[in-house]
Amino acid sequence: MLLTTVLLLGLLGGCSSKRPPVVPPSDIDLASIPDAIPQVEPRSKTGNPESYIEMGRRYWVIPNAKGYVERGLASWYGPNFHGKRTSSGDTYDMYQMTAAHKTLPLPTYLKVINLENNRSIVVRVNDRGPFKSGRIIDLSYVAAAKLGILGNGTANVEIHAIDPESW
Repeated sequence: MLLTTVLLLGLLGGCSSKRPPVVPPSDIDLASIPDAIPQVEPRSKTGNPESYIEMGRRYWVIPNAKGYVERGLASWYGPNFHGKRTSSGDTYDMYQMTAAHKTLPLPTYLKVINLENNRSIVVRVNDRGPFKSGRIIDLSYVAAAKLGILGNGTANVEIHAIDPESW
């Protein structure tokens, strides 16, 4: 009976949609991954509703990012989201220079400056988040690595929207 129960639990566990976390390979040279290159793109059809509700709070997507600047806390998301769909419909790749923001139109290109070490990068915003209080942007794993925030998990940053037409 015990053996049957163990086998049944094993089979049910195999049907679970929960995946083990992706562990970043150590042989990837993260510093060699280039920043996102701003380009004119159409707005995402799925990622730009007038507003949306997340965790009981309504967020309003701003119609235009031109001149947008914000300071606050950046965090990052990586292995547990790798391969999942983003709000814009892209597949999240933790090795791409991307980010998530609650209200900027998708896509938006941003210059992100780590105010603690003065490193800067360019990312393409293609997802929504972060929804943890006090955070303004979630960076992909590689973007966070290049800004030097993997260890602490967060850093104070300044973000500037980039106009791809004048980049």
